[in-house]
Amino acid sequence: MIRKLILFLFVTLSASLGAADRPNVLWIYLEDVSGWFSCYGDKVIKTPHIDSLAESGIRFNRFYTSAGVCSAMRSGTILGMMQTTVGAHQHRSCRATFRGQTMGEYDKNILPEGVQLVPKIFRDAGYYSFNEGTGKDDFNFEFDQKELYDHSSSGWNFKGAKDGSEWTGCPKGKPFFGQIQISGGKSGGRAKKVTPLDKVPVPPYYPDVPEVRKEIAHHYDCLLFTDDQVGQIIAALKRDGHYENTFIFLISDHGYKLHRHKQMLYEGGINMPCMVRGPGIKAGQVRDDLINSIDIAPASLAAAGISIPKKMEGQDFLAKGYEPKKYTISARDRCDYTIEKIRAVITPRFKYLRNYTDDRPFMQPTYKDGWEVSKKFREMMAAGEMNEVQMIFFDPEGKEPEELYDLSKDPHEINNLAKDPKYAKQLAKHRAYLAEWIKKTGDKGQEPESDIGLLCALKRWGNKCVNPEYDRIRHLLGGKVAPSNNKKMKK
Repeated sequence: MIRKLILFLFVTLSASLGAADRPNVLWIYLEDVSGWFSCYGDKVIKTPHIDSLAESGIRFNRFYTSAGVCSAMRSGTILGMMQTTVGAHQHRSCRATFRGQTMGEYDKNILPEGVQLVPKIFRDAGYYSFNEGTGKDDFNFEFDQKELYDHSSSGWNFKGAKDGSEWTGCPKGKPFFGQIQISGGKSGGRAKKVTPLDKVPVPPYYPDVPEVRKEIAHHYDCLLFTDDQVGQIIAALKRDGHYENTFIFLISDHGYKLHRHKQMLYEGGINMPCMVRGPGIKAGQVRDDLINSIDIAPASLAAAGISIPKKMEGQDFLAKGYEPKKYTISARDRCDYTIEKIRAVITPRFKYLRNYTDDRPFMQPTYKDGWEVSKKFREMMAAGEMNEVQMIFFDPEGKEPEELYDLSKDPHEINNLAKDPKYAKQLAKHRAYLAEWIKKTGDKGQEPESDIGLLCALKRWGNKCVNPEYDRIRHLLGGKVAPSNNKKMKK
């Protein structure tokens, strides 16, 4: 009996000491943020707090998100798996309700056995778990938020680490895993107007018009607000004595809102900022190897000494002996009511895009249509005022089924090499990589969306659903939604 008691006390004491010694893990999650920070070489603004964070650890130049839109990317990141593997690829699918509207029967997506969410894994390992910004628990599968967090709130941004917010509710001696959702590119009026329109660069794939300059300048303003938020978080970690024992992962979910960026798979949509610092990480590092957003989960678990689940597809890119990827993948599927299917294969030098829906233009109807800048684009398209480079994206007649870009020479992705005989071997190689990945992961986006999934989209968006894919189920709403009349799309 005495021996059992001594053993119990020893185990309990060891666990207590182990918990006190374990590092914290914090995700600073940026919403709709393109990485125009000064540490990445941008000259328009200075971002000292983000620069300092990058300098204190590793800055990654080739971090790619698994999708160009929030719910798909965040679904993959929280699982450490491609969203296409688990059927979480259609934007804001699997919703019993949507903006106050009850769906009735809906496209329920139950995760396979053995697939786990990162916050629950941390909680099960004895960590205190929190999320400031649970509105961005934007996952396209069934989950129980109560299982994930000891503390959560729905509002954006840093709450000051006081009165139970952030890590302040964490019991003494217990490590924490936390997420802080920064409003980033959606900061709106929170971001002061300070960036002059005449100082911003306009990439060649946009017309240089005031509407475009206004959007770019506003994003720079949002980045300044973001930098201030990051500075406040770092200061509070230091104030509370947590900084030195905390792994910080700063990432963006996808690029800023303008066309060709958010929702798309060009560099502006998926090549995002990423930096990591923490105990044992040498400061001042810069890495150019390919990292995917699904790698954040296993790297975070490994940093905390937690075993990586076998089902996870991501890799611990902080591990000793880690071998860089030959390629990585990003996927585009339905976003809101706009049906699109694209896969991107990124290698150290090239990017290959497979546009499965080449029967419709990139500028098919989307949620962006009401914007001032969108109206200007369509006006210029109709008047023939777009140049050849701009027409790559803004051509109303459709798009090429394949694109291949040499990113080392063509960072704006405007010189498509897919039909150039000199690059036939590269094209074949990237096609093979895509086929390999589809077979290995069972990309569920290769199959049409279910009737119930499309029906839920119709219920939400009504007559905005103009793609022909909806035609097969329109009758299920009893004629409440008009049939498609878009002649530029073939079935």
